[in-house]
Order: sequence, then C-alpha cells, then structure tokens
Amino acid sequence: MRHRLDADPVAQVAWAVSALLWIPQAWFAASLIAGLLQQSSTQDMTTKLALFALLGGVRVGLDHFAQTRLVRDARRSVATLRQDLLNREAGRSPSDDARPDSGALAALLTEKLDMLIPALTRYQPAMMRVRTVPPVILVLALWHSWAVGLVLLVAGPLIPVFQALVGMAAKQASAQQLEEVSTLNTMLLDRLRALPDLRLLGAVGRMTEDFRLRADALRERSMRVLRLAFLSSTVLELFSAIGVAMVAVYVGFLLLGQIDFGYWASPLNATEGIWLLMLAPAFFEPLRELAAAWHDKAAAEAVNDELDVLQAGEFLPLPGGTGRAPALQGPAHIRTRSLGVQLADHRIVFPDLDIPPGARVALTGPSGSGKSTLLACLAALRTPDHGTIEVAGHVLDPATAAAWRARLGWLPQDVHFLNRSLLGNLLLNGRKVDDPTLQSALQKAQADRIVARLPHGLHTRLGETGVGVSGGEARRLLIARLWLSQADVILADEPTADLDRITADAVTDALLDLSASGRTLIVATHDAALADRMDRVVSLDGGVG
Repeated sequence: MRHRLDADPVAQVAWAVSALLWIPQAWFAASLIAGLLQQSSTQDMTTKLALFALLGGVRVGLDHFAQTRLVRDARRSVATLRQDLLNREAGRSPSDDARPDSGALAALLTEKLDMLIPALTRYQPAMMRVRTVPPVILVLALWHSWAVGLVLLVAGPLIPVFQALVGMAAKQASAQQLEEVSTLNTMLLDRLRALPDLRLLGAVGRMTEDFRLRADALRERSMRVLRLAFLSSTVLELFSAIGVAMVAVYVGFLLLGQIDFGYWASPLNATEGIWLLMLAPAFFEPLRELAAAWHDKAAAEAVNDELDVLQAGEFLPLPGGTGRAPALQGPAHIRTRSLGVQLADHRIVFPDLDIPPGARVALTGPSGSGKSTLLACLAALRTPDHGTIEVAGHVLDPATAAAWRARLGWLPQDVHFLNRSLLGNLLLNGRKVDDPTLQSALQKAQADRIVARLPHGLHTRLGETGVGVSGGEARRLLIARLWLSQADVILADEPTADLDRITADAVTDALLDLSASGRTLIVATHDAALADRMDRVVSLDGGVG
C-alpha cells in the first residue's frame, strides 16, 4: 500500500508558471514607472498598462486553478489513503497480537492523516516554485548586473541552510507531538473502559490529574513546534530583508549616479533598475512560502514515519476476508489433524480433535497452552501454520472461511458492545424477529430481568464496555444474542472468568441450555466447574480426557 502522497503535478506546474509570469509583468510595471519619469506617450503607456493587466488576469486564473486542483486532489488522496488503511485494518484478524492500539489508530485515521493535506497543498507547490522561480530570476539579474546577482546569490543559499538546521529540530518536535497525541488518545480510551472500576476504587481524582498532566505535556510539545515554526520564519525574513535592502541601496545609488560599478557593458537604465528592484522580493517570495510551510512538511514526515511503522509491522490477515458469504452447508462436524501454530516465542502443537454436531467440549490447560489460539483457528480467525481443519465436510481454508463463520457464534471474555441500542446489539445480523421470540431468547439466557431494570429497556445504549451492567450480565446478554443468531456452533473464550461462583454458574447454565437445543459448544476455560459439566474435556498440556 502506497502512502507517500504527491501533490498534483499539473497544479504544481500551473502554480510555478503563475509566479514566473510576474517577471514580464514586473517589466511592464517598471516600464510604466520609468515612462512616467520620462514622460512617454499616452499610447505607449496604455499598451504597457493593458499588457500588465492581461498578465495579472492570467496569473489570477492560474492561481485559482492551481489552488482548487491542489486542494481537491489532496483531499481525495488522503481520503483514499484513509479508506485503504481502514480496509487493511478491517481485514486484520482479531487474534493478531500485533494489531495497533485502537486509540492510536483512531488518532492516525482522524487527526494525523489530515496533517498530510497542508504538505500537499502548501509545501510541495512551494518547493516547485523554489526550484524554478529563484534560478530564473538569478540568471536574469546576473545578465543585467553582476552586483545584484551577487547579492541574490549570497543571500539566497543561506536561507535553505538555516532552514534545514531548523527543520531537523522541527521534525523531531512534530514526531514527539504526534506521539503524545496517540498516547493521550490511548489513555483516554483505556480510562473510559475502566471508568466503573475507577469509580469503585475512588481513583477518579487521580485519573483526572493524570489527564491534566498529559494535556499539559501535549500543550508544551505543541508550543515547541510553534516556536520552531516562528524561528524558521524569522530566519527567512531576516535574510530576505537584508537581500532586498542591499539590492534597493545598490539600484538607488546607481540610478542617482553616486556609484559606477556592478554592471557589465553599460549602466542600468531606469526601467532595468526598477525591474530588478521589483524582482528582488519575488526572488525571496518562494523561499518565504517554503518557510511558512516547513512545519507542514515536518508534520507530514512524522505521519509518514508512523505509517511506515504500521506498514512494516506484522500483519495477520483474516482468512477469507471480511465479506459475507452464505452459510457453509453440511452437518457441523469438526475434525483437526496435526494442527500447529508458530507463535513469536514458541510453537504450539494441538491434539487431533473429532467433534460431532451437538457436542459440548471444554479446552483446558495452563495459560499460554493455546486455548484461545485453537478457538481462533476453529473460528477461521487465523490460519494454522501446519495441519488441516475440516468443517461440515469441507477443508477450512480462505475459500470456505467466510461461509464457515456464518454458522458460528462467539462469546468473548472481554465484552464489547457497538454504539447502538441494546436491541441493535442483539440483532447484529439485521434479522427481524417478533417480540415473543425476542422475549424467549432473553428468558432462556436469564437476561430478561436485566433488560427490565435498564432505564430504557431494549433501547438503552450501554456504551462499548456495557456501562450499567456487570460482567456476568453482559455475557448473558450476549448469550441471548446467540439464541437469536441461530448459530449452530458456539465458541466461548473464558466465559466465566472474573465472575463469582453464583454468576459463573448462571452463565454456565445459560450456555448449557443453549447447547441443549442441538448446538455444538466449545469453550476454552480455566474453570474446573464449567469443564466438569461438558461432555468432553481436551487438555492442551498433552492429555485428552
């Protein structure tokens, strides 16, 4: 995926040509001023004025064309890049341990990518002007006066040198600022997730103080970037002012006859002198534009560096992609043979499984033995490094993964709700169900009383972490969703973790009632009480029971 964006070349050329047109326009302006001093004819003055106005109109048209096209192309390019990143991350397996933090990713997709737009609309066009306008003006100045050319030749290169020195510090400061933005977003998301626990522990005040300190740190880094931006502009203004002043002094004294050097064959006349004086600011103008956009370049480079890190990181794709597919046909029989996964620091080899439809299987073993990894493989969320999985009489591969997932129900350990009503979360697949069916699913999951005490019932928004319900209640709500989904294979990852015994038994009863309807139930658990109530226990530490 290409993320090094470039500004529209046609618009950049139009932007540079617009600046170059000032050279003939300045000549006609200088001729008008000299004509007034020399009392030229009215016809000659009118012709020069008309040509001056014509060139001015062309310049305005080119500027408008270039700016409109630059902004449109930059926004379109950034929008395309954002969509590519969204598609890429959406295609990442949920079991990918290398996936970026959601807060940092959200900051990149929203705030940081927009920082590329000023670099495309200001910095790159300014760089195009710097490469074309100053060299042309320098050649013309040297052609008419070696003194003026020498002034521009000395003052001009000093600006990029000092700009580069300031730019290195500006890039580092911008990178630190963007890192602080990501850290603050991550911290905010984590604290919001843990807000109920923080309230119970009485740690809200400490959390607020942490936010204040982080916000102050971000403010300081932002001010550091601004200070460097002002410093770069000040350096440029100093040298450009000195250069223009020296040209003005030389031309003025030459036209007054006070000095007699700095030209080639003959002294400058009034038109040439005024013309060179008008070109001096135009020589420095592209450099001033570049300095004004220098911090935009620094910010864009910091964003591009973050994109490079994201692109270079490990990526575990979701087998079969994110599209929907018709459910895989056939009895939900699951077989695995010689299944194994290579993790970062060790390799896991799983025992062969043969799970008929309607079976209830518990996967047990110590932490790190691969329970969640095996569930992810069975759910077609990751591809094993070796071995095969057969589901419903088909080999589970990228061609059948999406169709197999259409038959699955998932109960995670960390409950997550979408930002919609509880009813919207229960009917994720958009199915229409009547009220008796909905109430029956809630009763079977022992969740009807939970809904009854919510302030707006099924129309209550619980937030991403399920604010207003406990962990056990949230899992029972998800079990109700499994009843409504009509999934015939249920995969549960530590469904009773962190629950007291009474709540854990309630969740277990709800799961067993769900499996009693003929659905296959596979749970990964450390809970011995839950494992004892399954038909079969598969130990991933080497034994099968």
